[in-house]
Order: sequence, then C-alpha cells, then structure tokens
Amino acid sequence: MPVAPFRYLTQASAALSLGVLLLVALAGGGGCSATASTGYSDVHLDVRSAIQAASLGPGDEFDVRVYEEPALSGVHTVSPTGQIDYPLIGTVTVEGLVASQVAALLRQKLAQGYMRHPYVTVQVKTLSSKKIFVLGEVKTPGRFPYTDNMTIVEAVTLAGGFAIMAERNYAIVTRMDATGERRIPVPVDKIMQGLAVNFQVQPGDIIYVPETIL
Repeated sequence: MPVAPFRYLTQASAALSLGVLLLVALAGGGGCSATASTGYSDVHLDVRSAIQAASLGPGDEFDVRVYEEPALSGVHTVSPTGQIDYPLIGTVTVEGLVASQVAALLRQKLAQGYMRHPYVTVQVKTLSSKKIFVLGEVKTPGRFPYTDNMTIVEAVTLAGGFAIMAERNYAIVTRMDATGERRIPVPVDKIMQGLAVNFQVQPGDIIYVPETIL
C-alpha cells in the first residue's frame, strides 16, 4: 500500500514537468526555430506549385519528357525571342505559357504527322526571367515584376505587406540556380527596423512568409 501514493506522486511530478516544458515551448514559439519547421514544410509545396504555374520567359529552363522517346526528351532554355528549337517540330514559341500549356502544345504538334499518341510532360527547372514570387502570409500573394537591385522589403511591399498572422522575422527565400535549390531565412522585420542588413532578391526568387506560431 505505501507504494501507491509514491506512484501517484511520480505521475504528478511528470505531469508538472511536462507542463513546464510546454509553457517554455509556448513562450519561445515566436522564435525562428519553432516557425522554421512549419515554414519549410509549407514552402516546399507552395514553391513547386508556383514554379509549375508560372509563365515562361527568356532564360527560363524546362525539362521535356516524351514517353519512350529519349531523342525527343531533354532540357530547353527559352531564347531571348521567347522560343525553343525542338526536334522534328522546329521553332516553337513558349513565352507566356505555363508548363502544362507547353506540354499540350508539343503534344499537339507531335501528333500532326510524327507520333500517333505522344505522351509529353514538362517540368520547369529554373525561372531566370524577370519575375519574383511572394507567397504565404502577405495580403496579395502572387507573381510580381523584378526590378534591378530589388530588396526583400520592396518585394513584400509589392505583395501588400504582411498579413495579420505573418511571421515577420522568418521569411524564406527559395533560390534556384545551377547548383540546385537553396533556402535562405531572412529577418524582414529587423531589416525594416534598421537592425539587419537589407537582402537583395534575384529574378526567379520565391519569397515565402510562414504563419507565426502563437
């Protein structure tokens, strides 16, 4: 019988310790580490969908895959005139089209005397044309024109500024280049207050503002 009270005391102590840990976690919830995992998880999905839904422009790269036709598959770069040279078909204008539209256009042209039922997929690899994306907790998320020497503060301003639930000091800039995809955390609010050096964006950057954790 003397053991039972000790067991209950141990359970109560454990519960109290857990409660203290939860309070500590909640108290620090507004920091970068708590927001980072949520932000990175969300940004992966948003970035992929935004890239594939973006209209193509000069300098952008995309990968064409034609089922069981390796000679018709490969990476293409949009020329300054907004075109690509494609096997069999020749010059194709792709500027202003999104990936799915390019796939449909190539499918249509290949079906005109070259293949009976071509299966074509297109995946955007890099966005080098002069546009940026601002997504997440901003008032008007979307795609915006890039201007020379643009900063992240200007980019967020173009998107209408932060929404109410924005994590203002942990914007995530996703940048795609020849080496792959990089994600750069940027403390935008500190920059606005003059407490951190401003951050210059580049054409094709995707800026994601996650929701704060209260």
